[in-house]
Amino acid sequence: MENTTAPGGMRETLRQLDVFAGDLPDFDPAAAPGDPTVLFVEWLRAAIDAGIPEPHAMTVSTTAADGGPSARVLLLKDVADGGWQFAVHGASPKGRELVERPAAALTFHWVRLARQVRLRGPVVAESPERSAADFLARSPGSRAEALMGRQSQPLESLEELNLAAKRSAERVAQDPELVDPAWVLYTLRPTTAEFWQGDRQRKHTRLAYRREEERWTKSLLWP
Repeated sequence: MENTTAPGGMRETLRQLDVFAGDLPDFDPAAAPGDPTVLFVEWLRAAIDAGIPEPHAMTVSTTAADGGPSARVLLLKDVADGGWQFAVHGASPKGRELVERPAAALTFHWVRLARQVRLRGPVVAESPERSAADFLARSPGSRAEALMGRQSQPLESLEELNLAAKRSAERVAQDPELVDPAWVLYTLRPTTAEFWQGDRQRKHTRLAYRREEERWTKSLLWP
């Protein structure tokens, strides 16, 4: 019997897992719009209609201080005017990385539809007013968590976390309009975008967009 607890022991288990299951949607790249923003919204709405949990969740990849990759999952806030928006705390590792190296990559994966979208480009911090509006649109619990301002710092115990969370929640309850000035709303304006449609026979369809000055060009990629 396979030892799944030993290093490398998951190989056979993983190979037996089904992928690209179910009825997958069609994708005709020849009929794709000229603007990737339009196609992205179409795919996002399809994911929402398909009942995919948290379809707006995405992997945000940045560059760490040592030059290596740094990734985490965040929620998409909006898609407007050719930009994808997300928010971070300026004191967090990702916040510092974006200040020092203002570029990122976004990856969406909707498993049930066998679809991925990859976006890459520079990011721009929105105004303090727009960042504040985004902060106040969050739930009280989310605001309280952000106001603790200790993301990724060493934690001595869960008791310390619970106490800090309680105090922060009390601040929010006492001042519902309280805004963390370190909260930043970012907009990524992609220079490249790729739409990937999976196929059970592995004949995946990949459509790439590249922005050249003010226009987009499209091309197919090998799977």
